[in-house]
Amino acid sequence: MGCLYDPGSDLHIHSRVFLLPLSEDGKPEHKQLTCLRIRIMGKGGQRWEWGLRTAGGQHRPFYYITLLRDPVSRYLSEWRHVQRGATWKTSLHMCDGRTPTPEELPPCYEGTDWSGCTLQEFMDCPYNLANNRQVRMLADLSLVGCYNLSFIPEGKRAQLLLESAKKNLRGMAFFGLTEFQRKTQYLFERTFNLKFIRPFMQYNSTRAGGVEVGEDTIRRIEELNDLDMQLYDYARDLFQQRYQYKRQLERRQQRLRSREERLLHRAKEAPPRGDAEEAGRVPTEDYMSHIIEKW
Repeated sequence: MGCLYDPGSDLHIHSRVFLLPLSEDGKPEHKQLTCLRIRIMGKGGQRWEWGLRTAGGQHRPFYYITLLRDPVSRYLSEWRHVQRGATWKTSLHMCDGRTPTPEELPPCYEGTDWSGCTLQEFMDCPYNLANNRQVRMLADLSLVGCYNLSFIPEGKRAQLLLESAKKNLRGMAFFGLTEFQRKTQYLFERTFNLKFIRPFMQYNSTRAGGVEVGEDTIRRIEELNDLDMQLYDYARDLFQQRYQYKRQLERRQQRLRSREERLLHRAKEAPPRGDAEEAGRVPTEDYMSHIIEKW
């Protein structure tokens, strides 16, 4: 996922599902992003840019960002989304210049969509791309032969994907966690020097939150998303480190500003330099001679 940050442009971020404006009157949405398309409004009209494509032969400052979510909640949310008829049939899943073969990526259902599927059916499909989706979306799939599961052993494949996802997450200018909306807003604003007009709200009553599942089902979802669970633990720790660093940096800057203000205030209250010299003036030679003669 990519984001072009250009303060001089009218910038909007688009995904296949919804629009996320970054204008002053825009209301931010907090949902899983898949791919981003950027519309730049300029004097010559509008143009669209994808990924890291250059404009006019010149490189532009792209910053990659993402939002991560608790893997169990995210998995349940995607199941409910698919249950209502959502599909990703138009996704090409391009990797190393080609799409996966039907043998590499078999479908989980027959027909136009998978609407009405039960959670058990959703979990039982071994080719379900909902499994470990966050790791797969962040990792470099070319390291493991893309969707060819026979390219390397399963254990090594999982380790490479997880380490690649962690590396790419570390390299992002910003990432947030949906479970920490206020801290996510804080980091975003201080990373890109932007200010939202409204504070982010923490909505815990989501569709996933309304699904009642047993402990056995939760453990099964965690097993299916073991890589996502490890990535999320890592991301949460890294997120807190970045947040604490920004907070400490901000407090240090506030202390420096307060010190400078105190020094400036003292300088304004100090007596004029000329008066100070008059009060502490050394007697002139003539005055000293007159005193000596008196004595």
